[in-house]
Amino acid sequence: MTTFLLVRHGETDWNAHGRLQGHTDRPLNDYGRRQAAKLAGELEEEQLDAIYASDLARARETAEILAERLRLPVVLDPDLREKDWGNWEGLTAVERDRVEFAGESTEQHQRRMLGALERIATRHPHGRVLVVTHGGSMRRVQAAALGFALPVVANCGRWTCAWQDGAVVAVD
Repeated sequence: MTTFLLVRHGETDWNAHGRLQGHTDRPLNDYGRRQAAKLAGELEEEQLDAIYASDLARARETAEILAERLRLPVVLDPDLREKDWGNWEGLTAVERDRVEFAGESTEQHQRRMLGALERIATRHPHGRVLVVTHGGSMRRVQAAALGFALPVVANCGRWTCAWQDGAVVAVD
């Protein structure tokens, strides 16, 4: 069994303004960097074998802040990215109500995320791995493990799960 500590990236300016980011590559804002530094202190005593992250700037930068404190390298994996929101990227909820969605399906996103976790679990059997990803990506994993998605995790929030017998299972 491989245990995953999933972490949502720190805050960006688009998070603060309620805009969907998806594959749009937004950096952390100053508050997001402080969130990541605080989380790094909280995780300092964790026994971790590896750190993986989405290759998007907000997740990569969060992972790099954590990795500096945890003294582990960051492995980037584009399959850990947020859902590709297509024509909804950059829009607020009100703006999305006026536009028909054209982008990656939730099912495609979930398959991509679970495939990434399976590959990581294969590389780290019986390991404890930190995965820095995105709110929607975490929800796809939760849905697979629990049968439903929990409310969106706050920026730099975390959720623990595991890869066991070819499937993701909830730990918390």
